[in-house]
Amino acid sequence: MCAGAYGAGDLPDNMTDAQRGALSKTVETCGTCHGVNGRSVSPTFPNLAAQQAPYIELQLKAFKDQSRADPDAQAYMWGMAAQLSDATISALAGYFAAQPAAPGRGGNSTLIAQGKSLFEEGVPTRGIPPCASCHGAHAEGMAAFPRLDGQHAPYLFKQLLVIQSVLRTAPVMHGVIKDLTKDQMQAVVAYLESI
Repeated sequence: MCAGAYGAGDLPDNMTDAQRGALSKTVETCGTCHGVNGRSVSPTFPNLAAQQAPYIELQLKAFKDQSRADPDAQAYMWGMAAQLSDATISALAGYFAAQPAAPGRGGNSTLIAQGKSLFEEGVPTRGIPPCASCHGAHAEGMAAFPRLDGQHAPYLFKQLLVIQSVLRTAPVMHGVIKDLTKDQMQAVVAYLESI
């Protein structure tokens, strides 16, 4: 077991001591950017705490096989994920999914209200469905659709931009956000960060 913020109770029970030690070291490495137990303090790096395990697995595998090719993926995650086995990816996904979610942060109440409306209702006149239909009523995520509540607004905004410009492959999202304006994106991410 490595020293630091990761105690024995934080890791799965169904592992050998060697597996637990290796996972603990990997979690500690992840924590360098993603924060202790997956609650990032930097808006550059997403919170992983309470994220959907299937989503984490999909993203780590996409980093590993380099099919997620947006600039930040290349800069930060390709090298990190290249050395992970499928078993380690699965264990990391389970570990981070089991951590308490990061709390929401306040912000501009008018912008948050606009974002809530977009999240819950979409823009029917422009064929934009509500975000809640895939990400859950409270942005808690569902299976391969990520948890968005409490996520850093700057991180989310940047991801929306790279998806919209097709620098990041996300087929479902391409069609959904292709017509969102930057102001609408700012409103949605302000809402998501607040919950």
